[in-house]
Amino acid sequence: EELKKVGADIKYYDPYISQFKDEEFTMEGEKELTKSLIESSDIVIITTAHTNIDYEFVCNNARIVFDTKNVTKCAYDKNRVYVL
Repeated sequence: EELKKVGADIKYYDPYISQFKDEEFTMEGEKELTKSLIESSDIVIITTAHTNIDYEFVCNNARIVFDTKNVTKCAYDKNRVYVL
């Protein structure tokens, strides 16, 4: 919500949640977690710890990763991966 207020272009991928509804808006999730989607993002924020997501793939292709679930504890590039 706060990011949208300052004009951020937010996208999300979750293999289980295809649509997010809030009181003020609805977001359609991305259908696939692709290299181009990750590379085009300024930051990737991990907010769930799904076992069917290749976090190494995410870390290797993202500019910056902010991991709130410690799924990158064996992080691939410590200079780009920040764990909460």
